[in-house]
Amino acid sequence: MRNIFDSHAHYDSEAFNDDRKELVSALPEQGVCGVINCASDIASSLTSLELADEFDFVYAACGVHPHEAAECKKGYLPVLKKLCNEEKCVAVGEIGLDYHYDFSPRDIQLQIFEQQIVLAKELDLPIIVHDREAHEDTLTLLKRYKPKGVVHCFSGSAEMAAEIVKLGMYIGLGGAVTFKNARKPLEVAACVPADRLVIETDCPYMTPVPFRGQRCDSSFIPYTARVIAGVRGVSEDEILDLTRKNANTLFGLEL
Repeated sequence: MRNIFDSHAHYDSEAFNDDRKELVSALPEQGVCGVINCASDIASSLTSLELADEFDFVYAACGVHPHEAAECKKGYLPVLKKLCNEEKCVAVGEIGLDYHYDFSPRDIQLQIFEQQIVLAKELDLPIIVHDREAHEDTLTLLKRYKPKGVVHCFSGSAEMAAEIVKLGMYIGLGGAVTFKNARKPLEVAACVPADRLVIETDCPYMTPVPFRGQRCDSSFIPYTARVIAGVRGVSEDEILDLTRKNANTLFGLEL
């Protein structure tokens, strides 16, 4: 079966420079039906679109990550809008807030995040949200604008997940559910409504157990699905099927 839908990947990363084409080309043989490649700035938005053009099952999300917010050049929004209007761009992302590293000042992160939410609303596109140690400010903006989208690599509590779901958004879970002491992600995995869960790798990062330390790719998703299935009392295939269906709904696809 081809029922693995990776809702968040970074195949434009330099970690794939040596074998990108060969690796991505082989993913369908390993059960992968769809991949959303997420950008972090204007340059990687262009690269993500190039990847999407090269591979039928790859789609792009275009946007500016909070790490890159301070580097945004004046007038970036019209450029980003043009990229988001490309046929294979299905989301604005990866956008959001990161108060762990604070590579960009928080006021600038908030400004750039808000601008991109407004853009997504204008274009009727979902957003892909990065939220690291910024739960309160993230939730405040999501409640203000009520965009479509997903909070990826979700690291909040089950209570926050319920707030996100109330807004009509999705929860993205990845390899973190397999990590030792993964209490919060497992609690979230157990309680998220079946129609609001999507699965991801965030590759080349967040490699699931038992492959920690290795480069991650979409073929590792079944290891994450197995753990989620265990806490929900269903089969691995059931998790893969429902997350494929949910990702198609979220991104307006039929993969």
